Amino acid sequence: MNIQLFQGAGSLNLRVSVLLALSLASCTEVKPKNIPAPTPGVPVVNQEARDYAQYTDLIWSDEFGDGTLDLTKWAYEQGGGGWGNNELENYTTSPDNVFLAGGNLVIQAIRQQSGGNAYTSGRLVTKGKQSFQYGRIDVRAKVPKGKGVWPAIWMLGSDIDQNNWPVCGEIDIMELRGSKPREMLSTMHYGTSSADHRYKGTTQTLATDLSDNFHIFSVVRSRDQMRFFLDGQQYYTFTSGDASPYPFNNPFFVILNVAVGGNFDGNPDATTTFPQQMQVDYVRYYQYK
Repeated sequence: MNIQLFQGAGSLNLRVSVLLALSLASCTEVKPKNIPAPTPGVPVVNQEARDYAQYTDLIWSDEFGDGTLDLTKWAYEQGGGGWGNNELENYTTSPDNVFLAGGNLVIQAIRQQSGGNAYTSGRLVTKGKQSFQYGRIDVRAKVPKGKGVWPAIWMLGSDIDQNNWPVCGEIDIMELRGSKPREMLSTMHYGTSSADHRYKGTTQTLATDLSDNFHIFSVVRSRDQMRFFLDGQQYYTFTSGDASPYPFNNPFFVILNVAVGGNFDGNPDATTTFPQQMQVDYVRYYQYK
């Protein structure tokens, strides 16, 4: 979920999304800034691709077991205004929208008027707290469903304040149209400017609703390659041959949120019930030794 103009990994629709607002995009084009290249001959940690099971060294995690959100690891993103996708929620810091319960992080969307928005919800980021480059990220979560409900587990380039979206790159590990809970999308966004937004990804159709149980959503990042896994089973590979420019070798931060309405799945209808929750058991970042 992001700055998308469109969205959807397979049938992705236009979600110039969250990120334009996030990146504080302005009317003037922001020229990409130079990103330091790796020192020749000096390998970056974990840049070589390894098997999923070889990533066993836990570098960073949040198990959400302390009763309160760890603000050394997460920051709230607040606001409404549609996030570039005509969404209907206002993101808040309210304990009604973000709280810990039963060892899980709960991000809850509520039908609740907030300014000009008909719904409130939560959006958390590791921006400014923790960035991730090569290695494996696992997010064990149970996602909501319902027409107009849009849960997402995704990443943005940590250089977004210098290189506006989509130049910084966006990795949608998992997002779901609530009206189609058996379809899981994984999408990459990139380009040289907001006018040159491009994307590529996949839509996986599952045998059961993704919302029925907890699942582990994973991305393994190595140099010039990303591999995507559901419950340890690989379903998609994205390489530097799939995108030019390819910003995905850079550090990225994690975003967890539940949006409501907008271009991706349309707005809630009479069949949509609230509140809707995304429950997150843990977020873990592994490398190999």
